[in-house]
Amino acid sequence: MGRGIRRDAVAIILVAIASGLVSAFPPFSLAHGWSIDALTALRWEFFGARRDPASTPVAVIAIDEETYETPPFKGSPTLTWTTEIGRVLNAVIDGGAKVVGFDIVFPTSIEQSEIPFGDDLLGARMRGFDRAFLRSLATGSSAGKVVLGETLRGDRPSPGQRIAVGQQKNIRALNIYSDPDEVMRRIPLTFPADGKQVPSMALELASRALNTEPVLAKDGSVTLAGYLIPSAVPNTLTLNFEGGANDVQTFSFADLHGCVERNNTDFFHREFAGKVVIFGALLDSEDRKITSKRFATGLDGSRAPRCALPPAPPTAGQFKRSSIAGVYIHATAVHNLMARDAIVEPGALPATIIAIVFAALAALAARVLAPGAAALVYFGMVAAWTCFATLAFTRSLALPLSEPFLAGLAAMAAIVAYRLVVADKGERLLRKSFALYLAPQVIDKMLSSNKLPELGGETRDVTVFFSDLAGFSSISEKMTPAELVRFMNEYLSAMTDIIESKGGYIDKYIGDSIVAVFGAPADDSDHASNAARAALGCRARLDELNQGSAAFRGYKVAHRMGLNSGEALVGNIGSRRRFNYSVMSDAVNVASRLEGANKYYGTTIAASEMTVALTGSAFTWRELDAIRVQGRSGPVKIYELLAVAGQETPQQVASAAVYAEGLAHWRRREFDAAAKCFARVADVDKPSALFLGRANAFVSHPPGPDWNPVTRLEGK
Repeated sequence: MGRGIRRDAVAIILVAIASGLVSAFPPFSLAHGWSIDALTALRWEFFGARRDPASTPVAVIAIDEETYETPPFKGSPTLTWTTEIGRVLNAVIDGGAKVVGFDIVFPTSIEQSEIPFGDDLLGARMRGFDRAFLRSLATGSSAGKVVLGETLRGDRPSPGQRIAVGQQKNIRALNIYSDPDEVMRRIPLTFPADGKQVPSMALELASRALNTEPVLAKDGSVTLAGYLIPSAVPNTLTLNFEGGANDVQTFSFADLHGCVERNNTDFFHREFAGKVVIFGALLDSEDRKITSKRFATGLDGSRAPRCALPPAPPTAGQFKRSSIAGVYIHATAVHNLMARDAIVEPGALPATIIAIVFAALAALAARVLAPGAAALVYFGMVAAWTCFATLAFTRSLALPLSEPFLAGLAAMAAIVAYRLVVADKGERLLRKSFALYLAPQVIDKMLSSNKLPELGGETRDVTVFFSDLAGFSSISEKMTPAELVRFMNEYLSAMTDIIESKGGYIDKYIGDSIVAVFGAPADDSDHASNAARAALGCRARLDELNQGSAAFRGYKVAHRMGLNSGEALVGNIGSRRRFNYSVMSDAVNVASRLEGANKYYGTTIAASEMTVALTGSAFTWRELDAIRVQGRSGPVKIYELLAVAGQETPQQVASAAVYAEGLAHWRRREFDAAAKCFARVADVDKPSALFLGRANAFVSHPPGPDWNPVTRLEGK
């Protein structure tokens, strides 16, 4: 392992650990609760309801807006409703409810009023008003089926109807505490009273419904009917809310009062038998709580079956909001306890480990990928983990979201800074130093190997590109040195841009000549076609320069190009102290000769038979001749590149056809017929004009019997 890799590995590990640990402490840890909120919403959005509300063991009787608008309650203070509450309570208990809890505190009654009323106090005048209600409470509590609610201030309860329900054993605390972000996600399981821990309202109702006592262990854990209640925060239950509004069946108190008036006992048996029933307020502005259900709430209102009143039409108060009525918190807690599906949180240590692993992956992506790609990987990780966590949440397991996401972001930011300050500093310097001398691919290879270039090479199949300006010596004599430099820089820059855009690598500049190679340093299976495209592009670009460049004004510049494909040695070639990435082989020599052959035939782009074969049918070529070049014993067939297939001009097509016919006659020693063919296009086709002169010469002086149709080119 290289020194740089070890350094990067240490940096990634340290950054991951630091990011994971930081995410577990304030202020970042305050976002932990958001994970539960998001998972509740995602589960509801993608999986919908997990159960039929009618099948749940809990029901709510709501003193709602409809109750306040329905006689006899309309216009009456709630202190005067006790008799009607008692009647409904009796009907629910008689209907078979296992236990009834009150999320309504009765700190006093109208009988205790000290407001003057005539010659006496109002309370004295109303003596006996609550008798029926108190009798209902006493009857229900004696059967263990009524639990009143109280709120604790510290460890001191508010006064309530203790005597009616048999003192404290039938009164339980309703207190709910919020997380630091003021969102309620947990409910206490027990409260201190008289030097001991007593169950909360929800735990008391669930234990009575299950007909078992909760077991309070010394370590603070609570077990109910064999169910060890999960507590990420000691002595609490993490609430597992359903989404939407109808997760708990809700009955309007006004409708049930009408049902009692009709003496419809069957309705109470059908809807409340075997259930835990909770009386509570469902109002627009009172007792509203922000909970972990805040992203998955629904419309307020009672959607349970009706008994006496017609279905309530939507009102201005029935709209989706982030808060829910407090009674639903207790109802959800009771259901979680009885169904054994309270949320399980992995705890601080597992959450931190998950965050560290997530941060390590994000840091690795930030180190090895470009920033944009690393960001895509991060968001992919976020999406994948969110999907996995949502699936786990269907099993009530709340895996952390905020911790790994924040840790991942922190790790990526730290690694980006590390790259800027430490890791990539040397790489940027190296790229800047070698950019003008080495191919980008060579620099990349050098950086990936973490070694400087060394002497050596390898054999590759490549296409060599060789170009030269025609008659440049005479043109350069007419320029000042400044004009010559400007001219050459503009020409070489334009040609280099085209060659490199097609995947070529500039081997070297030799005066006005360009030597380039396709297929190295980067592998390119289409090197011959890319070289041909580059040659056509260079030809077109030079025409544009001749027309519009100030540096070329007054000069009609032409250039010639040779293309040859074959095996070549490519690599770092030179001395131990100074070398270049270059190409060496006979293929380079042939490309140079083909470039020079253009001068003889009057063409612009000449290529070898191997190059033509490799390009397939992508281009239009014509065979020019078979030549014997210096340094080669055998003949070489040469071709002229006309155009990309399908883009030939009519003149090119016509001339090529006539030339091919004339060349066939020439090779069969039919010189008179060959001359007639070449003569038809000699005025517009330079190779035809060349062969016309040669054919006419052989008509007058035929060659000997040992003649073969191979042209020997002397020199370049």
